[in-house]
Amino acid sequence: MKRETVKMMPSWALALALSMSTTRNARARDAKNPYPNMAPLENYLMDRDAEIALARSAAPSSISHDATVVILGKNGYETAVEGKNGFICIVERGWMNSFNSPEFWSPKTRGAECFNPPAALKVVPYTYFRTKLVLVGKSKAEIKQSIKIAMGKKKNCLLSRPGRSAT
Repeated sequence: MKRETVKMMPSWALALALSMSTTRNARARDAKNPYPNMAPLENYLMDRDAEIALARSAAPSSISHDATVVILGKNGYETAVEGKNGFICIVERGWMNSFNSPEFWSPKTRGAECFNPPAALKVVPYTYFRTKLVLVGKSKAEIKQSIKIAMGKKKNCLLSRPGRSAT
């Protein structure tokens, strides 16, 4: 009986080493990609007033005071404050990062931007479009493909007027 136990010890040691290696690899993978999927939408939403203030912080008050401010709602970006100067202030989420970014699905990633009138016409519709794809549950691969198709059709990507609901 002792002989059988001694013979089994190398197998147990190998099994233990493999399980520890697998756990370490999983942790290393998680460290490289801590947000592999989209979190529940509620994790990306902010208090309305806090989001307006953060969006306006992207530009001097002489600009942001009269800018349109859009905030993320359950169905996409929506106008919270109508502006008069053609600027649009917005808080973008992690999904506006590079597709390779480990922060792509991070609900903590928020970037305040205030776009001048020409950028508001060109860039903001792209933000609305990409956000719409995210909110309908598309994967990164599906988002890339949808953008490629929209660009191929030369849609001004993008489907909605700046400052209006992008749903």
